[in-house]
Amino acid sequence: MVLYTPGRTSTYPNTPPREGIRLHFLGGAREVGNVGCVIEDKTGTRLLIDYGLAPTKPPRYPSEAPFVEHAIITHAHIDHIGMAPWLMAHETRLHGTDLTAAVSEIMWSDTYKVSDIEGYPLAWDKRDLETALDSWIPHRFDEWFEIGEWRCRLLPAGHIPGAAMVEIETPEARILWSGDIDTRDSPNAIAASPIDCDLLCLEGTYGGRDHPNRGEEEKRLVSKVLEVVSRGGTALVPAFASGRGQDILRILHREAPHLDVHYDGMGTRVTREWLGCPDFIRDYEEMKAAFRWSRRVTGKSDRKKALGADVIVTTSGMLDGGPAIWYLNRLRHNSTNSILLTGYQAEDSGGRKLLETGTLNIYGNQTNIPLEIDKFNLSNHADHSSLCRFARDCKPSNLVIFHSDSSAANAITEELAKEMQVHNPSNNDPLTIDFSQFE
Repeated sequence: MVLYTPGRTSTYPNTPPREGIRLHFLGGAREVGNVGCVIEDKTGTRLLIDYGLAPTKPPRYPSEAPFVEHAIITHAHIDHIGMAPWLMAHETRLHGTDLTAAVSEIMWSDTYKVSDIEGYPLAWDKRDLETALDSWIPHRFDEWFEIGEWRCRLLPAGHIPGAAMVEIETPEARILWSGDIDTRDSPNAIAASPIDCDLLCLEGTYGGRDHPNRGEEEKRLVSKVLEVVSRGGTALVPAFASGRGQDILRILHREAPHLDVHYDGMGTRVTREWLGCPDFIRDYEEMKAAFRWSRRVTGKSDRKKALGADVIVTTSGMLDGGPAIWYLNRLRHNSTNSILLTGYQAEDSGGRKLLETGTLNIYGNQTNIPLEIDKFNLSNHADHSSLCRFARDCKPSNLVIFHSDSSAANAITEELAKEMQVHNPSNNDPLTIDFSQFE
C-alpha cells in the first residue's frame, strides 16, 4: 500500500536558493546508508541523487522527497535504490548506468518480497515498481547529459560494476558526488579516479579506519578454504548478491580452480545481468569463465547436492535469511565445516550476532552454531587513507561528508579541515554553499 504521495508533506524549501548550491539530505547524513540528497541552485534546476532505505530491522527510510523531475541513482544497492519506485507518482525519470538499470528489477522485487515476509510497511507497490522500470534513462560512463541548466556525466566509482560517481557542471560550480567508492581495483570493478571540482560530496563509511592489504586478505581467504576442504569439510561463504559473491567466485576460480564451488541465491540472477553489460566489468571474460565454472543452484535437488561441495557461496551476506540459513541449519552438525564471513555485518544482523554470541536465529529458534567462524575484510569501500588522498587530489574548496557515522566523519574532518572547508550536514537541515567567497 502506498503510504504517501511525493512532495505532499515534504519539508524541503519551497523556493530555490538565492545564491550558491543547496544540498538537502533526506537520508545518509551522519548515518551509513539510507541515502537521498536533493541538490538545487538559483536557476531552479533540482536533482535528487539516490533514494534508498537502510535494511535494518525495522528498516530506516529517508525523509519525503519534494517533487523532482530527475533522479540519478549511483548504483543498485538497496541503501541507494530501495525507495526509488516511490518517486513514480510524479513520473520522475531515473538516470543511471545501463547495469544499474538492468539490476534494479531484481533488487526492488527482493525488497518487496522481504517487506511482505517480515511485515514492515513499504511506501510503494508493484505498480510503482513496474512504472519505475519504464522510467530509466540509462547512460554509459563519460557520456554528458543535460538536466535543466546543468550538465552531468557518470564516472566509474569502483565499489561494484556499474557504480557511478556523478560529475555536475552548474553555472557556479563543478560538483563531484562520489557515491560509494573504492580507489582500488577489485576483481570485477575498475577503481575510482579523482576529478578536479569545487564541491566534493564524499562518502565516509570507513573514515578513521584503514583496510588490511587486499591481496593478502584474498590469500588468507583461499588458504582458509583449502584448510577446511583438506579436513573434509564444506566452507559456507555468505555473500552479498551484487558485488561480493561475484568477487568470491573470481578469487576462488583464479587461485583454486580444482575446487567444487556451488553458487546459490539472488547473486546468480544478478550475475546474469552483469554478463549482459560487459563494458562495466573488469576482465569480463574472466568473470564469465568463473560464473560458468561454478555450479549454479537452481532448485531443491541442486541445493541438496551442494551440501557435499567444497564451497557454497550464497546469500544472504549478513545471515538474515536466504539460502544461507538453509545450508547452515544442515552444516552445523559437522564440526569440520566452517562459516567464512566476507562482508560487513551490520548491528543486529544475524552475522553480527553469530560473531558475538556463537548463536543464530534459525527459523525462529536461537540456535548454537558449533562451527569455526572466520571473517575477512574484502570491503569495496575506500578506507580512511584512500578517502583523504582522493579528496586532496580532487582539490575542492568545499567537502561534504555523507554515508558516515559521526566518528568516521570526525576523523576525516580532523585530517582535512586545514586544507578545505569541511561540512558535516544533518538530515533535513539545508546546507547552502556560496562559492563567490572562494573565488
